[in-house]
Amino acid sequence: MRTLINRITATEPNTVPFILRIVFAIVLWPHGAQLLLGLFGGYGFSGTMQYFTTQAGLPSLIAFLVIFIEFFGSLFILFGLFTRLVAVASIILFLGMIFTVHQQFGFFMNWYGSMKGEGYEYHLLVIGILVCLVISGAGKISLDGILHKNTK
Repeated sequence: MRTLINRITATEPNTVPFILRIVFAIVLWPHGAQLLLGLFGGYGFSGTMQYFTTQAGLPSLIAFLVIFIEFFGSLFILFGLFTRLVAVASIILFLGMIFTVHQQFGFFMNWYGSMKGEGYEYHLLVIGILVCLVISGAGKISLDGILHKNTK
């Protein structure tokens, strides 16, 4: 078990992953707060679950995981806790968003309000950030760095 945690939390004290973590969390956490807490004009947990399971047709478990990953996953990445695992889960989440919702609207975001939905360019940028975190680990100022030191 100790070796597994050591592998998951391995990271070097680099600044770039730290910056990527902060940017990711600043962008994604408000979306998660909309889904879970109803902040920033969101529907909160029950409203989001209802929308995801009825309108979007997601199974309840998947709907719950979307909310959980967006809210808590962004915090885990912010603090650099199990960054690689959360980044992989988030990559799966964003690929799911692309293929179930955004692919039909093409590449570009709906800058001028002329389309019926948003493209997937934003999602690709987020996936790029997450792939970098999977490769590098959490970097500087992270709980992964502390855990890694303590599990050697």
